[in-house]
Amino acid sequence: MSDTEETTPAAPGLTIDAKNCWETYATPQEREAMKTLADNYIAFLSACKTERETVQYVQGVLAKAGFAESLDGNFAGDAVYRVMKGKTVFVARKGKKPLSEGFRLLGAHCDTPRIDLKQRPLYQDCGVAQLKTHYYGGIRKHQWLARALALHGVVAKKDGTVIPVTIGEDPTDPVFTIPDLLPHLAYRQVEKKLSEAFEAEKLNIIIGHSPAEKPAAEPEGTAEAKPAPNGNDLIKAKVLALLNERYGIEEADLYSAELQAVPAGPARLVGLDGALIGGYGQDDRVCVYAGLTALLDADTPEHTQIVLFWDKEEIGSEGSTGAKSRFFEYCLEDLIEAWEPGARKSRVLAAGKAVSADVHGAMDPDYQDLHEKLNAALLGFGPCFCKFTGHRGKVGANDAHPEYVAWLRSLLDGAGIPWQMAELGRVDLGGGGTVAKFLAVYGMDIIDFGPAVLSMHSPFEITSVADLYATKLAYQAFLLS
Repeated sequence: MSDTEETTPAAPGLTIDAKNCWETYATPQEREAMKTLADNYIAFLSACKTERETVQYVQGVLAKAGFAESLDGNFAGDAVYRVMKGKTVFVARKGKKPLSEGFRLLGAHCDTPRIDLKQRPLYQDCGVAQLKTHYYGGIRKHQWLARALALHGVVAKKDGTVIPVTIGEDPTDPVFTIPDLLPHLAYRQVEKKLSEAFEAEKLNIIIGHSPAEKPAAEPEGTAEAKPAPNGNDLIKAKVLALLNERYGIEEADLYSAELQAVPAGPARLVGLDGALIGGYGQDDRVCVYAGLTALLDADTPEHTQIVLFWDKEEIGSEGSTGAKSRFFEYCLEDLIEAWEPGARKSRVLAAGKAVSADVHGAMDPDYQDLHEKLNAALLGFGPCFCKFTGHRGKVGANDAHPEYVAWLRSLLDGAGIPWQMAELGRVDLGGGGTVAKFLAVYGMDIIDFGPAVLSMHSPFEITSVADLYATKLAYQAFLLS
């Protein structure tokens, strides 16, 4: 072709035409629905900062919607749910078609990267009481320094009682913090690699400063003087006295506690236009909330609807409450027994269609070079399909089949819902994984699908109000397909 020869533009419809959610949902009614969903989501995000709190919220919503909880191993009714150890929940609504003709499954995770307390955390040094920690999931340690933190979790006592703990969220509560090194003394630290500059064993939380009152001196001539409580650790003693006063616990009870440090304070709208949502834990509670609201609005389904909210995804889906456990399989067995006795579990599983409802990394305007732009996700362009996860040569990935991708394209395009497709950064620069591969082993079709997020895994993640709305509608269309 000569330099002067003109190229013929592609015919309309032959090229990809990405749809912006703000342009798609532009009517006053749609914008009002978008705002209402965002306001309710912000309230949810502010209240649910642990997997336990999230599952408790889900239980309350399901109960109000008429779903029956299974406590004895049996499922009674056409809308049911079961909770595993307070951290994972299985939800199902019966469809018009039998289970053996397949189901629609939406799986998200409700755990989030955070700072956990060690089992023996409390000590005193340099005029303050501190808590030893062990971080959970993929955090960037420096992001957790010198910021207000709250404590959430439970303390289990020997008599079987489980005491919920929340300190730092009420405006009258104190907050906690991990101190950072002053720049005047950080010359050697700033010369280190980022991975080495911030040590995990130094992520210690300040919890107290004032000492307990010293015991009154014994009169002369009395027997041996009594030692101060807890030796000379009077600041530590004051902290324990306050915890005992508020929750009735003692230091040994911390051995059987599950306490987490999370960013204090509510989620907020971001930007002068209020078009973004900022807050902790949006990976993956944005998908939990979108999936839950989609389920409640997607009644009278053709196929049975199953929604699963798992724990432990951020550390590989391990344990009895993670996606690697047999919890889903056991629930499905009971569902078959209740709704279609005699159906073969293997055939029910293979006939299922699923989405791993998980977020995707949005292209950061300041770090665009980390993405391959033709295959990068943008805020405001709808939920994102991620055909495969893993790292480098797709190691550890689920790789969705093209026939299933085409089916989903047809479904969403037919409903007029914007969507996009991307991969997580340039090929050799990182990677990640989700629960998808743990469901793919059953033979069902599955793909990762969720909104794009900026500052993922940070204490203040950012999503788009418009993407939340489009994601909810996309999940609803999938559950009703």
